[in-house]
Amino acid sequence: MAGEPSSGWLQGYWGPITASTEWCEKNYEVTPMVAEFYNTISNVPGIILAIIGLYYAISQKFERRFSVLHLSTIALCIGSSLFHATLKYAQQQSDETPMVWVMLLYIYVLYSPDWHYRSTMPTVLFLYGTIFAVLHSQFRFVVGFQLHLVLLAVLCLPRMYKYYIHTKDPAVRKLAHKYILFLVLGGMCWLADRHLCNQISKLRVNPQGHALWHVLMGFNSYIGTTFLLYCRAEQLNWNPKVEYVLGLLPYVKVQKSESERKEQ
Repeated sequence: MAGEPSSGWLQGYWGPITASTEWCEKNYEVTPMVAEFYNTISNVPGIILAIIGLYYAISQKFERRFSVLHLSTIALCIGSSLFHATLKYAQQQSDETPMVWVMLLYIYVLYSPDWHYRSTMPTVLFLYGTIFAVLHSQFRFVVGFQLHLVLLAVLCLPRMYKYYIHTKDPAVRKLAHKYILFLVLGGMCWLADRHLCNQISKLRVNPQGHALWHVLMGFNSYIGTTFLLYCRAEQLNWNPKVEYVLGLLPYVKVQKSESERKEQ
């Protein structure tokens, strides 16, 4: 059953399973070199999208925190790949701890523009993330970790909603709708893979719900950050506009005043 380590797990290249969590994908079914093949490669779209987002954040000269957010997403996807490829407890930390760090970065990006004591927020969030990493490496939080991650996500929602109601551009509102859509669909895939594994195992074809979660959350992260870039550009009066790569992938293009160009 998913989530319950078993002595019957197959042992491939990486040896005995030491992770505290397993998913509804048969271990080493595709290759003896990768424990969960589809859960591993499904992180690639998230990496590609974060690289694209990083390029536009830098090229449009947005604040450094947006570049750090994209870089952290890349680190998270790489850590997730390592975890699912090995199912080792140490690599599990490289997946789960960056999840919390990325959420803390989202909280900073969302709330920092109106925070009066600007030096305190990054300091508090950094200390919080460090303490969590140390504690999580020593104690195997499973349900506690999941509830903690949900709580951090919930803290982001009021601010996201505030940005949404103040945004009038229909194209930007569509980004917010897609953000919610990917989040809901991804959550459904995660829950099904996690809690309906016995039923899924009886199907002729495994829908790979956790792998779909990775792909959907990769798009969720990219779309969400693009939405926040637009909102930030509006705050700075940069005349932002949503453009599309090949007519499909949105990005934010800004038109700064001459004085702002000179300052940079």
